[in-house]
Amino acid sequence: MSRKDLVVCAAVMVGWGSAQLAPADVFNMPGGLTSLEVVTVGNPRNAGELSGHSAGGFGEDRICGAVDYTYNIGKYEVTAGQYTEFLNKVAKTDTYGLYNAKMYSNAFGCKIWRRGSLGNFSYSVASGYANRPVDYVSYWAACRFANWLHNGQPSGAQGAGTTETGAYTLNGYNGNGGWTIQRNTDWKWAVTSEDEWYKAAYHKNDGVTGNYFDYPTSSDTAPGRDLADASGNNANYFGIPCPIDPGDYTTLVGEFQNSDSPYGTFDQGGNMWEWNEAVVYAGAMQAFVRGLRGGSFNFGDDALQGSARYRWYPAYEDFDSGFRVSEVPEPGCAGLFLLAGLISARRRRARP
Repeated sequence: MSRKDLVVCAAVMVGWGSAQLAPADVFNMPGGLTSLEVVTVGNPRNAGELSGHSAGGFGEDRICGAVDYTYNIGKYEVTAGQYTEFLNKVAKTDTYGLYNAKMYSNAFGCKIWRRGSLGNFSYSVASGYANRPVDYVSYWAACRFANWLHNGQPSGAQGAGTTETGAYTLNGYNGNGGWTIQRNTDWKWAVTSEDEWYKAAYHKNDGVTGNYFDYPTSSDTAPGRDLADASGNNANYFGIPCPIDPGDYTTLVGEFQNSDSPYGTFDQGGNMWEWNEAVVYAGAMQAFVRGLRGGSFNFGDDALQGSARYRWYPAYEDFDSGFRVSEVPEPGCAGLFLLAGLISARRRRARP
């Protein structure tokens, strides 16, 4: 999407400043959604498939999607309401820059507003934005959110036991390197690995196979952009009209209710680029960087394909980057996970 396109699209946002601010309600989301709802991804030890340039897409080649364990993954992208809750718990001082002022001031921002002074900051999100994805988050901010979940959502300064230890040992790191920082073995919540993300988005949920759809809407055909989503296979990516949801560039998470992945996730195609843990050496950039997947509202449908491996500097924060989290399943639920997987697979096979 060109800068000119963005300027044209931004015109519809004039007048947003009159919107009323409301407290983030992350536990009573409209339409029956719940805070950080997850789905289970079973079929452990499935085969992966080639992704990247040699698969007809973009980026360095890699076999993606093979995961040896059952895990839970966010049904939706992390929302502005959920991130606001996080900020209010740990960012009264905001030592490591979890808040970006462009979240509010930029036309494409998720409309989280900060008020108060250092040591007494508080945060709220504009009405109508709590259930849209958070943006302007770096990879490290996503890791800090995962640490906070891992530690039981505590209140307190950003440090050990809140944001700096847990799933990741960060200890204040916020730079564009950090490729040795990896998920700790005792993780409970984490930013998705590339394989976790890929499997949930594209794998056909048909056992330990290497069978994958091309798009994360359970389809090998490029999605449409129909908000009504009556027939399924739709997503929020760049096209005309822009934006797809009048006045808002992102859509509510789960807006395309008939366009879920085979495992039941939503918006893994479009809406926001989503960080993942992949460490990629990008020759053109001459640097190790982190993975991004899924495309966004300002990229075309080619970015939604499983073959498209994007990556960027981990300290990057912009209007089109968000994230999703993974969770360790509760012990003793393997039988229920297997049953759910069989039911889901049967439902998918029954689709025309």
